[in-house]
Amino acid sequence: MAKLQPGDAAPDFALSDQNGQPVRLQDFSGRKLLLFFYPKAMTSGCTKQACSVREARSELADLGVAALGLSPDSEARQKKFDDKHGLGFPLLADTDHTVAAAYGVWGEKSMYGKKYEGITRSAFLIDEQGKIIQAWYKIKPEDTVPRARQALAG
Repeated sequence: MAKLQPGDAAPDFALSDQNGQPVRLQDFSGRKLLLFFYPKAMTSGCTKQACSVREARSELADLGVAALGLSPDSEARQKKFDDKHGLGFPLLADTDHTVAAAYGVWGEKSMYGKKYEGITRSAFLIDEQGKIIQAWYKIKPEDTVPRARQALAG
């Protein structure tokens, strides 16, 4: 799958969040969106990434940016993740990997010599019209918010 570039249209999506509520890209029309993909809820790197976004939520909101997290976890696991860490923003359940594939973040990975399919931790800043402002593939958990700040600063 090709990687998205600044200026590309963000692939549309419609998924359920941790509370079973439908969330669509078009729900954010007129606002910027920080959409980040993480491999598995409740793991250390994913917790670090999600909590950094939680800590920056008011700053992001002041800049007109909403935040969404997305992983292949079920709604129930996303709910546990939110409840445990008080994240307070939508965590989308992409259990069939369709959205991850559309954003170019689903594919073969390797750990300790074992190959498997999964999400490459990535983040996207999307503008008010649904265009990619910036795409960060293979981003470190601690870099998601600083990179978004930098892109928003211009």
